[in-house]
Amino acid sequence: MTIARSVLLTDLYQLTMLQTYHAERMNETAVFELFVRRLPPQRGFLLAAGLEQALDYLENLRFTAEERDWLASTGRFSVDFVASLADFRFAGAVQALPEGTAFFADEPILRVTAPLPQAQLVESRLINLLHYQTLIASKAARCVLAAPGKLLVDFGLRRAHGGEAALLAARASYLTGFAGTATVLAGMRFGIPIFGTMAHSLVQAYDREEDAFERFAAAQPGNVTLLLDTYDTEAAARKVVNLAPRLRERGIAIRGVRIDSGDLAEHARRVRRILDDGGLRQVTILGSGDLDESRIHELLASGAPFDGFGVGTRLDASTDAPTLDMVYKLQEYAGQPRRKRSEGKATWPGRKQVYRRMAANGIFAGDGLGLEQYPQPGEPMLIPVMEQGRRLQAPEPLDAIRDRVRAQLAALPAALRANETAPPYPVDIAPELRELTAQLDRKPH
Repeated sequence: MTIARSVLLTDLYQLTMLQTYHAERMNETAVFELFVRRLPPQRGFLLAAGLEQALDYLENLRFTAEERDWLASTGRFSVDFVASLADFRFAGAVQALPEGTAFFADEPILRVTAPLPQAQLVESRLINLLHYQTLIASKAARCVLAAPGKLLVDFGLRRAHGGEAALLAARASYLTGFAGTATVLAGMRFGIPIFGTMAHSLVQAYDREEDAFERFAAAQPGNVTLLLDTYDTEAAARKVVNLAPRLRERGIAIRGVRIDSGDLAEHARRVRRILDDGGLRQVTILGSGDLDESRIHELLASGAPFDGFGVGTRLDASTDAPTLDMVYKLQEYAGQPRRKRSEGKATWPGRKQVYRRMAANGIFAGDGLGLEQYPQPGEPMLIPVMEQGRRLQAPEPLDAIRDRVRAQLAALPAALRANETAPPYPVDIAPELRELTAQLDRKPH
């Protein structure tokens, strides 16, 4: 049993609440919605991601005998409650935004409708899965917008917060338009193209830098990308020019070079001149080293001749905005709307739908947030994806999600596509939703 598969990968209070519901026989239908309260600075939009992993979790939710025995051993739970967990399954319905859909603050990206204990237990892991991929996809999308037509590769495994995070970051970035990842297991697990160059250690292991280049090329004849900045970047570029004819005689072509340190823009300009003067115009230049969308934008705006970028730490840790204010809140129970009124954390009650309006030119014109039973102008965005605990469709191919992301990014207002702070996108609250909220606020609690 892997850690990620265990139902005990949750918060303790989910189980203490479940025991309460069990004791009180509270099994009526509950509706929870997952949404982001507010967007982080420098994020004019977010991209929904992680739905595939969320649905897989719900379909396979089980308490094993080992887990039940351990819960009993803690002394926290009653015997009959622990026994009831043997038959615990998720048998509810889920509506969600398709992966790769742009969304904004207060808009539900997933709704769970199920008996209260089932809908409650899944909260922590659903947020865990959807939060991280949404966070990384939204960051990666900004890199894609900053570097149109450039090769982008996820380099973030070593700085990701754990192995699962590294795999999911590779998936989330690929969905947004990255060409692939350096994380090998993501290639096997998700079918994502994998990319790799070489490290400084290989160059240092040889007495002569040019020997390191030649031996690496011989070992990887179909994928020769050489790292130039171990010692002197421009001197290394000249060694590449000298080496290229010898490799060509052996049927080996140098595909690219990578620059990872120093003044990246200036090094790229000098290396480009050296390569071009040496007849290697076809050799591409890849930049890496603490890059994100802002740095990529600066490099390209300066005219630096990069053909692509490896993006690592600042992507997989989303260092400028490492978390989203993503929550999962009860909106209806036993047929009655519910509203949290906590200061600064109040929710809009009831089952809601997001309606997206489009301008004549195909650009997003604004969204409406309203109650599901009162349709608003625009396209409804939440769609059914699970009934009675079973998916309604097979897992969506990653290429189909990439196509959706491409269309979503093209339809964003220009201000949201730019690498700068943009005015908030309009999300209108329907009058019926405001009235329901006011009614609930008038009720004593």
